[in-house]
Amino acid sequence: MNLKNLSSPVRLAILSLVLCGLIFPLLITGLAQLFFPNQANGDLVQLNGRTVGSAMIAQQFSSPMFFHPRPSQDSASGVDPDITADEAYSQTVTISKATNITVDALRDLVRQNIQRTLWIAGEEYVNVLILNIQLIQGYPSIYEIYQ
Repeated sequence: MNLKNLSSPVRLAILSLVLCGLIFPLLITGLAQLFFPNQANGDLVQLNGRTVGSAMIAQQFSSPMFFHPRPSQDSASGVDPDITADEAYSQTVTISKATNITVDALRDLVRQNIQRTLWIAGEEYVNVLILNIQLIQGYPSIYEIYQ
């Protein structure tokens, strides 16, 4: 085998490695940090100056005082941070019993946090972590242990 025949493919492989494995990822990361810093850093959620989770990934809540994400088998990835508005509404009775917050107040909280899959139209959903953070902030005497 002739070494001269190998030099072109080796140079192309090294150039491709540097371009695709180093320069392109750094460029995309830099642009993401510049134009979408919150999303690029994981859309972290703060409570009283502490990072408590990411709005992009489901958090596990076991207490009946909180909204719960859908069971992992109901979500393709198991890390879906959102539930449908109907699922959130159905949990308000349990939360009300555990906290003595009225069902109407909990339903209002859900209503205020509804987002849609297609801007104005589409399925209504809510982010579980955001709902629970708002519960803690809105009812500090009930959730004082979580402050």
